[in-house]
Amino acid sequence: MSVRHLQLVEREEVMSVTAESDEPKLRVAIATQDMKGLNAHFGSARKFAIYDVTPTASRFVSAAAFDDVSDESGSHRREGDDRIGPKIEALNGCHLLFCLAIGGPSAAKVINARIHPVKLPAPEPIDGLIGRVQTMMSTNPPPWLRKVMGTAQPRSMDFLDEED
Repeated sequence: MSVRHLQLVEREEVMSVTAESDEPKLRVAIATQDMKGLNAHFGSARKFAIYDVTPTASRFVSAAAFDDVSDESGSHRREGDDRIGPKIEALNGCHLLFCLAIGGPSAAKVINARIHPVKLPAPEPIDGLIGRVQTMMSTNPPPWLRKVMGTAQPRSMDFLDEED
């Protein structure tokens, strides 16, 4: 499977400013067919739009495009024909993956790559999805997002009584 990468190249001053921010930062991948919205299943996504997201800003980082994708028929290809591995490699460094659907074996591989998959029930514009992530990051993030952000508090064991 051939993978094409499109990446922004920025001046060093711009990159150093974004790298020094104290805000939590997530790298978010979005399964897309048109680079405008979340509108693809993981296996059939022709592209992944990748963004760096903080509670107050977002920045397009790169896009990965694929020539050979699933037809969503559920049929398996011949042995040794791997379409999932190159997609997971293209998502290296991402924290979250948003898609419309993902099969069990693919989800397991994504999770093993330390990427948290998130299935959404309906297509939506990338801008709106990024806004929702920023709102969750800046308010009271759900436990799974706190874990991804690295801000999860260890469970308190104060309820345990030392006396039996």
